Amino acid sequence: MRIQLVAVGRLKAGPERDLAERYRARAAAMAKPLGFAGPDLTELPESRRRRTEERQAEEAAAIAGKAGSALLAILDEGVPSIGSEDFPARLAALRDRGRDVAFVIGGPDGLAPDLKGRAEWPLSFGRLTLPHQLVRVLALEQIYRAFTIIAGHPYHRTGTGEP
Repeated sequence: MRIQLVAVGRLKAGPERDLAERYRARAAAMAKPLGFAGPDLTELPESRRRRTEERQAEEAAAIAGKAGSALLAILDEGVPSIGSEDFPARLAALRDRGRDVAFVIGGPDGLAPDLKGRAEWPLSFGRLTLPHQLVRVLALEQIYRAFTIIAGHPYHRTGTGEP
């Protein structure tokens, strides 16, 4: 199962890029024995169109082109969030069904409504508005955390003080 993160906009050199790469590399090191490939990060340019709807549409077309036939998992503050235990269960179920997944982070104007409508897995890190740079870090950390949970690694703690 291939996992990709498709994000509109580029991370500049700095601590956010370094942290995102750290979690991407950690996840990639665990992926193959668990039956996963990736996660791969694709950065798409922000649209320069004048109107918001045109920017969203142009970015949606680029996202769809990169995601291909993968299941679309959009990150959107307006949908219910899931727990850290549910996330790896969903990833493992998709792997077992042979489905690739593309986690999508929109640009500053958000995602086009039609792309949101095509998403099979809308998920959220909460109702707070977060900088897109941090959302990439959070997404990659959660993919790494999911892999550690699937592998039985003690990285994830349940909040009880026990691994």
